[in-house]
Amino acid sequence: MTLIIPQRYSCNHGRRFSSCIPQSSLSKMDPILASIIEQVKVDVTTPTQEQDNANQLEEVSRSFISDTITVPTKEMFAYAMRTSLGDDVYSEPSTMALEAHIAKLTGKEAALFVSSGTMGNQLAIRSHLQQPPNSIICDVRAHINKYEGGGAALHSGALQINLTPNNGMYGLMYGDGSPVSGILLMSISAPTRLICLENTLDGTIMPQTDINDIADFAHKNGILMHLDGARLWHVAAETRTPIDELCAPFDSASLCFSKGLGAPVGTCLVGPKAFIQKARWFRKIFGGGMRQTGVLAGSIAYALTHNFALLPKVHALAKRLQAGLDELQVGILSPAETCMVFYDPSTIGVEYWEIIDRAAALPKPITLTGSRLVVHIQTSPEAVDDFLSLLKTLKQEKIQAGFMPSKEGVADSDGMRNVYVKSTRPSTPTPRT
Repeated sequence: MTLIIPQRYSCNHGRRFSSCIPQSSLSKMDPILASIIEQVKVDVTTPTQEQDNANQLEEVSRSFISDTITVPTKEMFAYAMRTSLGDDVYSEPSTMALEAHIAKLTGKEAALFVSSGTMGNQLAIRSHLQQPPNSIICDVRAHINKYEGGGAALHSGALQINLTPNNGMYGLMYGDGSPVSGILLMSISAPTRLICLENTLDGTIMPQTDINDIADFAHKNGILMHLDGARLWHVAAETRTPIDELCAPFDSASLCFSKGLGAPVGTCLVGPKAFIQKARWFRKIFGGGMRQTGVLAGSIAYALTHNFALLPKVHALAKRLQAGLDELQVGILSPAETCMVFYDPSTIGVEYWEIIDRAAALPKPITLTGSRLVVHIQTSPEAVDDFLSLLKTLKQEKIQAGFMPSKEGVADSDGMRNVYVKSTRPSTPTPRT
């Protein structure tokens, strides 16, 4: 069989014909192509884009739904534009520099830049596991369990065993590792090969001593350890613990740059060189090989350099928010250790939907969803004040409407908080990212 290669039209400069003819001339010569060119054109900006962006920043500053909503600043973009323009599949210089920095920062041999925390976690699971049957263990509330689409089963054919912390807050097992030992005996047909921890989890810091105990037990039993460290930056800032020390018990870790630090996108997966090389192959298979990522690496470098230092102020604002809720006798479901507060307004006779509706109707609206309040680097202190003022108003309205305090309530150090009659309208659930 003869392979026939069609010839390309070229000019006397050796370049393709279309590249040697000015766009206007080509359009005149080929009206059909000119029509297609017009169809392809698009403008995704608006005539008022600069003002729209300013409005978006204002909205973000008054939203408590997540820290993923932070927006890049002009200063971040300016720095990002100075980065290299290589192809990440073919060794992009600025991205490689970021990966080298994160590997050193975490005390690991190598790092891999990926598009999201979900991809980082799923690549870690797939790269650690050899082939089915295998099982992995994680907290029942973990992102890997609840918000990654069943990826462990889909991508890795793994049985996922989800444990409830025995203290109701953090950790999977302590000291003797008895819960895990029971799982190991029960999972003869799917041996446990990997334990995945998350720090922070729902804004709660897992004590490093407990992590070390779990890791010691795991490694003695030939089990690997992976850390979903999406918000590990908060742990480092709050506990004054270096990143490499936090990552030391783990065979791999993923660290997110768009949660907390305010970069537009991206996560780094870290671990041994051979592990990262394997993860790089799987990243390509998963469709995660990227191209000109230098501008993303630049945005992340700016966030690491300038935004990490803002986290103590974020934590202080979250604790101020909790103090205001405490003063109003609003129930606290989970305290503000870092950037999150989980609250229960039923103690003052108010339901979530009432707060959400009234907050959205303020002259300067506040965006809320359910029980979780997330403070981030672009949260306005004024938004915290306005939110607390709204709750105070709602509480007074309930009292004036004749709601009577009950002896039942939420227990705290002072005894029992008052609770009022609740509406029958369903409360709004809280999505988590």
